[in-house]
Amino acid sequence: MSTDNDIIRRSRDSPAVFGELYDRHASVIYRYAARRAGDFAADDVTSETFLVAWEQLETYDLDREDARPWLFGIATNLLRRHHRAEAKILKTAAKAASREAVADDSDRIAARVDAVVASGRIARSLKTMAAIDRETLLLYAWADLTYEGIALAMDVPLGTVRSRLNRARRTLRTQLNLEILDETENDHERLAAAPRNA
Repeated sequence: MSTDNDIIRRSRDSPAVFGELYDRHASVIYRYAARRAGDFAADDVTSETFLVAWEQLETYDLDREDARPWLFGIATNLLRRHHRAEAKILKTAAKAASREAVADDSDRIAARVDAVVASGRIARSLKTMAAIDRETLLLYAWADLTYEGIALAMDVPLGTVRSRLNRARRTLRTQLNLEILDETENDHERLAAAPRNA
């Protein structure tokens, strides 16, 4: 199976090969863009991401096997253009959570209401975060990038990623009144967290 840098290397001589990179990563870029800016923007952002990647093909560092951080970096820059739409989605979610009247006492409806309320609280918290912290957190949570991948995507040092994620987590804990968890990082830098009293 070809690595991403192999596909990019071959694309420079044979443009049709670039389609393999699209086939491999377009769905994750689309899902990330849809979560950040809604379905209406995801198609455009995905298409533009691969268009920009194609235009910048010669600048890709062929020492990097995984092209995802590069592609997510391009997508993140494009999503900044859609920031107004993102802010509108978060504002709408926050407003929806404040609606109180739901006339049904079934468990399913109650669970749905709880989910909407929780989503609204999270959306409000995300909205109050510094944009750069929010982007870092969403690349971690929604794009499933490692710390190194986020650093590559945002073109910042690894320490900056750690600082931004710490600030974002602290904001969420404070605003959502979450219990402080014992956290350790596993091999993939994903948190293995459990409540202290568990």
